[in-house]
Amino acid sequence: MNKLARLTYAVAVLSLLLITPSFSQGSNDPAVEACRSTGLMALKERSPSLKDLIFDMETLAVSKANTMIEDIPIRTVIMGEAYLERKETGKSQRFVCLIGEKGKVLLTFFTTQ
Repeated sequence: MNKLARLTYAVAVLSLLLITPSFSQGSNDPAVEACRSTGLMALKERSPSLKDLIFDMETLAVSKANTMIEDIPIRTVIMGEAYLERKETGKSQRFVCLIGEKGKVLLTFFTTQ
């Protein structure tokens, strides 16, 4: 199994195993902003004309974690919906963001609904 497949599998397992209650976060949370900014950079690599990524704060779930993917610690999992450019004109995309030690974003994954 390649590394991407293992990481995808681990994200699915994490989604099912996280017991810590999730809570809604404001836009001033550093973890949320880290996921937004790194997600925007990754999306701009595929679509350079993209100007903004907007997280729907009403759908945001931030869960503290204390788990590992192989030897990589996962400390926070953020899930929710995001819009490219403007919320009023586009369809939302679901996303998951994994954060490790010291607030480092390890993965931000977007999918259309």
